[in-house]
Amino acid sequence: MIDQPAVTAQTDDSTPAPYAEADTIFHGGEIVTVAAGADEAAPGPEAVAVKDGVIVHVGDYREAVSRWQGPRTRLRDLEGRALLPGFIDAHGHLGGIGLQATLANLLADPDGDVTGIDSLREKLCAWADTPVGHASKWIIGFGYDDAMLTEGRHPTREDLDKVSTTRPVLAIHQSFHLGAVNSLGLQELGYTRATADPDGGVIRRQPGAVARPFGEPNGVLEETAFSPASAKATMGLPSTALAALFSKGVTSAASFGFTTVQEGGATLENLQALRDAAAVEPFKIDVVAYARADEAVASPEEDPVRASREYEQGVRAAGVKMYLDGSPQGRTAWLTKPYKKRPEGTPEGYCGYPTVEDTKVVLEQVRTAYAKGWQVLAHVNGDAAIDQFIDAVDDATDEAGPGDRRTVAIHAQTARKDQIAAFARLGVIPSFFSMHTFYWGDWYRKTVLGPERAATISPARWALDQQMIYTSHHDAPVALPNSIAILSSQVTRRTRTDKVVLGPEQCVSALDAVRSITINAAHQYFEQDRKGSIEVGKLADLVILSASPLTVGEEAIRDITVAETIKEGATVHPVTAVCVEDSGAGTAALSLANYQWHGCC
Repeated sequence: MIDQPAVTAQTDDSTPAPYAEADTIFHGGEIVTVAAGADEAAPGPEAVAVKDGVIVHVGDYREAVSRWQGPRTRLRDLEGRALLPGFIDAHGHLGGIGLQATLANLLADPDGDVTGIDSLREKLCAWADTPVGHASKWIIGFGYDDAMLTEGRHPTREDLDKVSTTRPVLAIHQSFHLGAVNSLGLQELGYTRATADPDGGVIRRQPGAVARPFGEPNGVLEETAFSPASAKATMGLPSTALAALFSKGVTSAASFGFTTVQEGGATLENLQALRDAAAVEPFKIDVVAYARADEAVASPEEDPVRASREYEQGVRAAGVKMYLDGSPQGRTAWLTKPYKKRPEGTPEGYCGYPTVEDTKVVLEQVRTAYAKGWQVLAHVNGDAAIDQFIDAVDDATDEAGPGDRRTVAIHAQTARKDQIAAFARLGVIPSFFSMHTFYWGDWYRKTVLGPERAATISPARWALDQQMIYTSHHDAPVALPNSIAILSSQVTRRTRTDKVVLGPEQCVSALDAVRSITINAAHQYFEQDRKGSIEVGKLADLVILSASPLTVGEEAIRDITVAETIKEGATVHPVTAVCVEDSGAGTAALSLANYQWHGCC
């Protein structure tokens, strides 16, 4: 991508223009600028002019034509559609998006059609017969959700033995915090009745096991017990499939209107692979990467992250990501109060568990990041994990002194009202995975938290009441990188199955929802001066939607579609659009044969 200062054109249209002519003038539709102070209820600007990847005019159409139209200028009639700032991914996993597009699709409606364990097995068997499946050592599928399976449980080793007894099989839970393997998979991992549960993880056992670790594994693996399975299975994919992960991820994200994406929680090896790929051929959208905090802090290198505010070939490292607990929908997130219904085999009063039990380790990760100038993202779903994080940030801030660090609490799914107030005090930005209200809202009400606590998951309204900036994200591959679903889930909070509004008092306006994936996300990345709104001098990162989220009915937002994604004035989706420059990372991805994705979403 083009590296340039935040403002490269005159902001006063009364002064002479710095360019002879614009490349493109957009007109004929609803233009949502998301600019500070803009009255989005009033009629918006009529036209936007773009030159050399930068917005040079926002305002009157006639003035745009008279000043900026030249013989090579393209007039783009929006034909009644909406023009918005390009969407910014506040948290996701670029390689994981590519992985999602590569493996067997085990998702339930509306993103797939798996309804029970029989259909899950059918998907795995069908994938095994594809060219990628044939070449893969493991048979792998992603996205099953025990909350949506008719059996209401995870698949077991016996279920997956019916897929294959000659090849290891892995079915990855939609949270990417759990998974199930067949008997050969357990053998590959070395998990037996004598294998103890690892710190921060659980090997689930067959019913009737007297006590862990002396029970026969049933194939279901949680957290750190699951991670080796995902690592082994994905590294068993053919090199051509691994090589295409970043490229597939970029293509998928761009199709949903994203012009900036995140690789959140990369190993240091993966971070280098990302840079190597970009050096061969730049990605067609910007990629912001965060290294795993535990690896970065333990590295003997002085600065293994090399964080920067500037992109090199479309990639920059921004900081580190910590992992402090698990998944609420998988009932591994660390809570202060017990789950409504505890998983089988867990003790009375089960509240989940921490990923890092030693608070000194957590503090050291934050302290080191602050000292080295690394932005901190922390995966915190349960309120106990959030307490642990707040304490660490509080202590590290006391030591380092005040500063504009924009520390981010990723997910903050069960944040209490007092914790949101603590975020405001400490300058922590909550980034909510708001689609939980849709995908797992019913599961939260009936199984995970109960109706009262479920009503306040992803509490964006509490953040607004504190006059805070918050962001929202898709966390792909846990969900598709669906920008429209991010918007709809915040505005309606309507659940997938029962169609109830989960905590109506936490609903936000369509404009607040749009801000969460545009200007607020740009602020989270320290890029609000060059991205996130349609203003003169900012990059021409734009998205054309079938309709504006601000003017359609709340329930109609989910039906909006992405018509076109534009990065610095060039169309990156659809690839067949006129005047598209193919600057994607298709061939660059060939350098990624050693790519591993360790997701924890």
